Amino acid sequence: MELFNNKKTYDFMGKNKIIFSISAVVMAFYVYFMLVHGFKLGVDFAGGTVVQIKYDAKPNTEQIRELLKTSDFKGAEIQEFGKENEILIRFQTTNQSVTKDTGDAISKLLSSTGKFEIRRVEIIGPKVGDELRQKGMMAMLISSLGILFYLAFRFEWRFGLAALLGVIHDVAITAGAVAVIGVDFDLTVLAALLTLMGHSINDTIIIFDRIREHVKDAKVDMSGKYNFAQIINEAISRTLSRTILTVLTLFFVILTLYLFGGEIIKGFAFTMLIGTIIGAYSSIFIASPFLIWFGYDVARAKEKEAEKLKIQIEKDKMRAEFEKGTI
Repeated sequence: MELFNNKKTYDFMGKNKIIFSISAVVMAFYVYFMLVHGFKLGVDFAGGTVVQIKYDAKPNTEQIRELLKTSDFKGAEIQEFGKENEILIRFQTTNQSVTKDTGDAISKLLSSTGKFEIRRVEIIGPKVGDELRQKGMMAMLISSLGILFYLAFRFEWRFGLAALLGVIHDVAITAGAVAVIGVDFDLTVLAALLTLMGHSINDTIIIFDRIREHVKDAKVDMSGKYNFAQIINEAISRTLSRTILTVLTLFFVILTLYLFGGEIIKGFAFTMLIGTIIGAYSSIFIASPFLIWFGYDVARAKEKEAEKLKIQIEKDKMRAEFEKGTI
């Protein structure tokens, strides 16, 4: 299925400086916001206790808040959780709240607020939250290094670094959107960011593979030089339909999860919705231009390819002579 004319070449690199400048401004804003305001950490990372309660009818949150103020749970936050008859209560975990049955204590305290059931109680200590946060950051660092080394081995260091910078761009903007919107940053959001890294790098590898193929068949232009920007334009244009179809397929699946998957999975789904769009955008407009700015030499690449081909021909020749018994 072709969404775009497969024979037409679109000038993606013609406006790359303007587009890159816009991305740099957006990324700088999000990074500034994250550094100054930080994330709204979920219980996974901040530590604390979360109690999910489902009422038979819409509860009086002010009454619940007043009852909590006069108990061991003062300072607790209350928010609607998906439906108007479900609420989420958050508060810092103390030694006392860990040693007692929080569910029973909440049930007794709120017994006068209506008929309800406690659907979930999660308690995570601050030390565990710190450990989860550190391991999460380590997972992202190891993933980034793995991407760099893999692409540097498969292609060359310029491709690896360009792809890594594209992934950093995707993660920074997506994480920034999570911080600005105020989505709880928990393990599901971290999982979405790691998933995004894999999805984004896959799109980038497809384009880089096509760029390498076009480099092999590239011809010099009227000036006697290789137009690398035009080579990139051709490679992206030939993979454009595939990229858009892949992104749309994933986008509609994630959108379904976001709309109908329930409140628990909304953080993951929202992060993936933003990241899917940003990932496709960066594969085209962010990662590829870095190859130009890093000084990728088409002539040198063709020489290396010719040298590899020559060595392979010599090996095949020697193997054939060996099989015939002439050597």
